[in-house]
Amino acid sequence: MSARTTWGELRDRRMDEPGAAEEYEAARLAYELGRTVRRMRVERGLSQISLARAAGMTQSAVARFEAGGTVPSLPVLERLAHALDADLAVTLTPRSPAA
Repeated sequence: MSARTTWGELRDRRMDEPGAAEEYEAARLAYELGRTVRRMRVERGLSQISLARAAGMTQSAVARFEAGGTVPSLPVLERLAHALDADLAVTLTPRSPAA
């Protein structure tokens, strides 16, 4: 009988594959952006339909974005920010001091 692989072991093996870390980071970013938009939408009492109309999108596009399924382009993020009466801030922060 063979030993079972745990989720952690499987994840570690997958993360060693080429491009896996980049894909994982892209998925994290999509999730965080979607979560932020959903939180702001709910705080403002907006439905997905009303946000979609205000941003010139479809409700299904808003739903996919909020679920972390897509990362929108900067122009789409700008439209979402405007529809949410929010400012869009894109920053690059060094991970370590420049040499």
